[in-house]
Amino acid sequence: MADSDTKQEVERLKRENAELSGMVLATGVILTQLLQSMLKAELNPQAGATRALTNARDAIEDFTKQSGSDPVMRERALEALKQYEDQIRSVLTV
Repeated sequence: MADSDTKQEVERLKRENAELSGMVLATGVILTQLLQSMLKAELNPQAGATRALTNARDAIEDFTKQSGSDPVMRERALEALKQYEDQIRSVLTV
């Protein structure tokens, strides 16, 4: 009986993870699009991107330091920021 309960719990967690991953993907795409649109309107979009991403990086560092967050969360947040940076910079003129 316990084996069946464990399998059900694993399946529930897999579904929950898939749902959360979908939400994260949608949020990331929307934020990237918004940032790209916002930065394209600036006179110097590369400098604007640098400023926005530096502020985001600093905020992640401060938040994780103050809240005592799991180091894995911090690292993943910084990796995600790098992914967004690459996506945003890929559409901005140099």
